[in-house]
Amino acid sequence: MTTAVPKDARIYVAGHTGLVGSATVRRLEAAGHTNILTASRKQLDLRDQSEVSHWFKANRPEYVFLVAGTVGGIMANSTRPAEFIYDNMMIHGTVVHAAYEYNTTKLLYLGSSCIYPRDASQPITEEALLTGPLEPTNEWYAIAKISGIKLCQAYRRQYGCNFISAMPTNLYGPNDNFDLTSSHVLPALIRRFHDAKVQGVDEVQIWGTGSPQREFLHVDDLADACLHLMEHYDDDQHVNVGTGVDLPIKELAEKIRDVVHPTATLTFDTSKPDGTPRKVLDVSKLNSNGWKASIDLDAGIRTTYQWFLEQLEQQNALRGY
Repeated sequence: MTTAVPKDARIYVAGHTGLVGSATVRRLEAAGHTNILTASRKQLDLRDQSEVSHWFKANRPEYVFLVAGTVGGIMANSTRPAEFIYDNMMIHGTVVHAAYEYNTTKLLYLGSSCIYPRDASQPITEEALLTGPLEPTNEWYAIAKISGIKLCQAYRRQYGCNFISAMPTNLYGPNDNFDLTSSHVLPALIRRFHDAKVQGVDEVQIWGTGSPQREFLHVDDLADACLHLMEHYDDDQHVNVGTGVDLPIKELAEKIRDVVHPTATLTFDTSKPDGTPRKVLDVSKLNSNGWKASIDLDAGIRTTYQWFLEQLEQQNALRGY
């Protein structure tokens, strides 16, 4: 069923300053939406039900993109498990409940492909959820995201709310986190190769063996998919969002090296964890709904590195360098 979101509808993007939220705002603006609602962390603590309910009462959003969350890579997940499970469960709990309380027309909840079992058959279909043990290095985040899917389903069943869920693969793009202690693999590699180039170092160390297979989706593609689902999907089951194509981390590192620091050589720290051996999503459900990814990985890496360089320039200008 196709139901276009009116251009003047009140649309709340929860988490608008983050990687996904900022891309969602860009996509909505490009589509001509004129009433996009946002609130900073200082203005609204999404972990506080009374604050969130009060904000919904005052602003009455008709459509909600729930893309806020505490996110990070293997290191962040393993060192901050309490934050990852508490923050994410509270955020979706408060927003989903407030959307029900104040009669939001439709809500899209964004999870993550880490919800699936570590040893799920590849490519991973939506039906693989809860069929086996999770990957230990990100189980706290995964459990929180699974509870978000189930929360939306519960509100659909008990109250008839049109709340849907989408599960994206690994993301990258403008506004990504390039901090080496908390970032995901692609931005972390961009940062490592850039730092090595600046420091005149020709050897860059990669965590693990380089053999795990990963799939990467540009965040602008995800934002486009989210708007598509908001207008074209109304079912109970969550939907995978990705490219359906994966590659080894070693090959990803080589692609990034070729863009950032072509003379560098790679070494591998096999004492560091690899994480899940392979993770690629079956995106046939989304494809059959009329949407496919369009941004090529090589082009996406180039534009993401360009964005990273522009941010460094701006920071240096502010510091007077």
